[in-house]
Amino acid sequence: MSINATEKPLGKIFTSDYRFVIPSFQRAYTWQTENIAQLVTDLQDACHNPGTPYFLGSLILVCDGQTKYQVIDGQQRLISLSIIISVLRELEDDPELIESLNDLIVEPGDKLRGIKAEPRLKLRERDTNFFRMYVQEGDLEGLFDLRDNDIESHAQRNIAINTRQVFDELAKMPTQDRRAFASYLVNEVTLVIVTTDDLAGAHRIFDVMNMRGVPLTASDVFKARTIAEISPAARNAYASRWDDIMDPLGDDAQTLEAFFSDIHLIISHKAVCTQLLEEFHKDVLKPYAKKQNVISFIDDLLAPYANAWRIIDHPTDANLPDDIIGQLVALNDYQTTDWKPVAMWALVNSIRNLGNPGTRIFSTPGTHAPTATRTSKKDLEEPQLHDLERLHDVLVALERATGVDSLNRQTPLSRRTRSASTIRDLDKNHTIQQIRGLLITDEDRRSALAHLRGELQTSPAMRKLLLVRANEQRAGHRIIRPRSLNALPIMPEQVVSDSSFATWPEATRDHWANRIGNLALSQANDKQIAELVSYEDRRDRMLLSPSSKRFPLTAELADIADCTPQTLQYRQDETVRLIADYWNIRYDAERNDLSTLSEESLSVKDTSTSPTSKRVSIAQVLEAGLLIPGETLVWDRPRKGERWVATVTAEGKLRMDDGNEYSTPTAAARAVGGSSAGLTVWKRTSNGQKLSDVWKTYRLRTR
Repeated sequence: MSINATEKPLGKIFTSDYRFVIPSFQRAYTWQTENIAQLVTDLQDACHNPGTPYFLGSLILVCDGQTKYQVIDGQQRLISLSIIISVLRELEDDPELIESLNDLIVEPGDKLRGIKAEPRLKLRERDTNFFRMYVQEGDLEGLFDLRDNDIESHAQRNIAINTRQVFDELAKMPTQDRRAFASYLVNEVTLVIVTTDDLAGAHRIFDVMNMRGVPLTASDVFKARTIAEISPAARNAYASRWDDIMDPLGDDAQTLEAFFSDIHLIISHKAVCTQLLEEFHKDVLKPYAKKQNVISFIDDLLAPYANAWRIIDHPTDANLPDDIIGQLVALNDYQTTDWKPVAMWALVNSIRNLGNPGTRIFSTPGTHAPTATRTSKKDLEEPQLHDLERLHDVLVALERATGVDSLNRQTPLSRRTRSASTIRDLDKNHTIQQIRGLLITDEDRRSALAHLRGELQTSPAMRKLLLVRANEQRAGHRIIRPRSLNALPIMPEQVVSDSSFATWPEATRDHWANRIGNLALSQANDKQIAELVSYEDRRDRMLLSPSSKRFPLTAELADIADCTPQTLQYRQDETVRLIADYWNIRYDAERNDLSTLSEESLSVKDTSTSPTSKRVSIAQVLEAGLLIPGETLVWDRPRKGERWVATVTAEGKLRMDDGNEYSTPTAAARAVGGSSAGLTVWKRTSNGQKLSDVWKTYRLRTR
């Protein structure tokens, strides 16, 4: 077995030297919006320092031919980088730069050199065509036109949602900044390429790199620097004290880096920390060292904040009042963690003896601590709680701000800036109303409720969170959740002729497919109800488990014999109102009830010139004069001997020859051509222009 390792910039990796293939045994693409948003934010921060490389880890590859390599480690990053490059290409209008970006993800081919034109990265069989069509070959308009029931796998859904996230973020950048970002990405972002010709050997390399010879963590580095500042007589005692504090947090490098990054934000009030080792030392450790008081850093800062971190990780086991536990549980529902520094600050400043090793932090003695450090119950003291009302109010306002930011798809930088601003004002002992970081404006309210009213462009976890909030508001208390809990559609994704939903107009089904009124919490899962086509069967399966009936909005389905569009409208109105009440965003400054307004009325007027990934409707394109009512579109399929014709209606639909009307081009294409068809197949009969190009013209019209 031969092994080769070399560090290369991205521009030398996405070339004809490498054809990446994801083996069938690899897991699917699992990155969430938070993962890819953080990558984009980190790269945006890094590109402000041109000439300073950004190391993105290693790729472990098995040579499977002259230039073909199986990817053993690095799939998530390769797919995410391809998405970023695809979006940069979509937003670019310089033909030369478009070609350069395109060459990074699609091999243009060279007949003289015997190189076939094909994507540089091939996914697992189930997802490869989807990724190739929409991302690598650049049909982003088709991707944005997809609805949830057009998507066949979780990996494809992650690809679609993450592409939207990246598009919305990069579209905000001025053209020159975005081009500088692209240049930095290609020339300064580096990876170590580890190649071997043996699959078993590659797995051994993966094990070694991930499980053996673990490099120093941030905790190791800061411990060494801190203990060195302590007098020799106390050095051993405080080395042990450090271990007692940090061992319960575990030894995962990313977790420890996040912990120290949060402490850095709490002390420095700086939202961004790109060089943790240097900046933590300068902003946090150095002031203690100057005062020759690093022992105070360990006892008065590190210890209480480490215990606050542990409480946040295991809130239901904490020795705290139920209402405080409930708020921490609610915060842990979020996939984002930018709220953690504020919650840590609030706990540390509300429990006087939180850093004391003898404090009974958890209800069960020794819970979540290494065996060697467990203390008997009689030796522990109770937490010295003070100003519990303020602690509760801070956590409630923090959860509210986190929820609104999540609905409004704020970037990691915006969320972290909010946390830094909040702690700055908390340190000044401001009231909740005076804390700028916890302020929710009328614009925030309207935008959040518009997202609730409209099609939910969120992850399954966020959908579940929203329904939990609505159900708990309706119940008036925190509901104990079963281990398995899902937000499931009441209406099936695919409606067949014998379904009770088949009598609904297609436009009505299309309207409700991705709205919160069509969702209910249940212990059942997607697979268990996927084949159930009638409302009665789906309802009964959702209610089969007694745990599902704990949620009042689910339990009330038992009293609904027949589901109609009016049923879903009622549930939509009630759910939006409950969430608005939960977060106290129902009324604006003039006491207008925003929860009763339509999505269109709530939408905040966008005065920016940045395009977004929001789905473009036929009606919008008609209003802009880019399509004409009554004109025809055609989809020719000469190999199958088929020709489909659609007419654009004045109401913003596509009407087929059989009279059926569809509200999106993708829905029309899939109705006649199958699941692989999309927006890009349609062409105008007047000039042969692809409909996807018309959509792109509309999306980018403001630039």
